[in-house]
Amino acid sequence: MEFTAKQIAELIQGRVEGDENATVNTFAKIEEGVPGAISFLSNPKYTHYIYETKSSVVLINEGVELEKPVSATLIRVQNAYECVAKLLQFYESMKPAKKGIDPLASISPKATIGEDVFIGAFAVIGDGAVIGKGSQIHPHAVIGDGVTIGEKCQIFPHVAIYQGCKLGNNVTIHAGSVIGADGFGFAPNQEGYDKIPQIGIVVIEDNVEIGANTCVDRSTMGQTVIHKGVKLDNLIQVAHNCEIGENTVMSAQAGLAGSTKIGAWCMVGGQAGFSGHIQIADKTFIGAQCGVIKNTKGNGESLIGSPAMDPKMFFKAKAIYPKLPDMYRQIAQLQREIEELKNQKS
Repeated sequence: MEFTAKQIAELIQGRVEGDENATVNTFAKIEEGVPGAISFLSNPKYTHYIYETKSSVVLINEGVELEKPVSATLIRVQNAYECVAKLLQFYESMKPAKKGIDPLASISPKATIGEDVFIGAFAVIGDGAVIGKGSQIHPHAVIGDGVTIGEKCQIFPHVAIYQGCKLGNNVTIHAGSVIGADGFGFAPNQEGYDKIPQIGIVVIEDNVEIGANTCVDRSTMGQTVIHKGVKLDNLIQVAHNCEIGENTVMSAQAGLAGSTKIGAWCMVGGQAGFSGHIQIADKTFIGAQCGVIKNTKGNGESLIGSPAMDPKMFFKAKAIYPKLPDMYRQIAQLQREIEELKNQKS
């Protein structure tokens, strides 16, 4: 597929500087540009590349002032990063969707398969499962008994969705993820542990994307819920009875203990951990490797460190940390001197 700068500008409501008939047929990072590619500049650290890039077209923010001429055609926009995302989505949507059922797929006669569905080789669809219109079930995925999958979902290879779980529309689950495995529920006894049956389900609402090898456990009773618009990275653990609010994003290796409630529009950094039965307010920012052990205060709060604390307090404490050995020696010396004074008085 090939597009002119003029066509692209019309699509993203941009303004062309240079040859509006310049054509592109691929994407490239600005520092790796090649003729026929479109690149973007949103980070000022990369501005110097615009003078030497070989890309034919570059998206650039409206307010950026350049110090010298460039050879590429520019498209001025309000937000270059958002616009390149829109173009990538458009490019992806132009690819023809797979359709049809591979003869090597195993599909229960009790399953319901919608129109224009793709089911790849060695995929398994269980009794009573429902696959919505236009959804794609890739090879080796396992859709358990009674699972409901909405329209235009993407279930990539080796995903396992356990019995009874429910997915909305436009849900993407990447390879190796497990939805609806048993929550970690065991009751100690004199001989070891009794397993607590996990009889609930997982509910994933519309427009959710879940990265590779992420696990979302079924609830003990009721539902583990991932609300609409949530984006989960790879290798995340969501325990039983958790709830993640609308449009929250979470980076790799984060872990939620049971019954954690995350609000809407939160941002969670990589390797952050949450103890169970706590509530995180809407629009909370949780830094990487943060350890959250109690409810947060309110909207817009930022937390870093473990245990989690206000960033100002964290950096004050961090500044003191290297001084602790010297402070310890000074305190020990003061204690010795005090003891000597006490002995002299006695």
